[in-house]
Amino acid sequence: MGKNKKEAFVFTLMMCALMVLGMSGYNVILIKGFTNEVIKDVLIGYIPTFIVALIVEVFIVGKIAKGIVHRMLKDNDPLFKRILLTSLFMVSGMVLCMSLYGALIHGGLSSELPRAYLTNIGRNFIFALPLQLIIVGPISRWLFSTIFSAKVESTPSV
Repeated sequence: MGKNKKEAFVFTLMMCALMVLGMSGYNVILIKGFTNEVIKDVLIGYIPTFIVALIVEVFIVGKIAKGIVHRMLKDNDPLFKRILLTSLFMVSGMVLCMSLYGALIHGGLSSELPRAYLTNIGRNFIFALPLQLIIVGPISRWLFSTIFSAKVESTPSV
């Protein structure tokens, strides 16, 4: 989403920030349960996780996912189809990458890493896709269109 690189980056920032927040909360709850420390633990890990997720999304997953979607769709395909396919491939790629990040952060390089990674992939995908399609995607698109339509309206015409 976005008409230029700046707008596309702002949209990516919003999407990534909200997905990291949602997935961090989900994973902390999976590990520790509903405790008083959930918010604290999410906040402690948020910035480093957000930075890693943003780098992975911008430089790896986003390029691959958008390339696949571009090859799959025709110009006359509906916007909904583009959104759905982009979300599916972005979530799939990010789950594969960020599940490894989570397994490494919480378990380190141990003999349990492959099992933890595979377990994380399954657990994260079943939460991330609905989170993206039902909550984060619509909120990000609404926020983005609100911010950028307001800028267009406030720009004086000559």
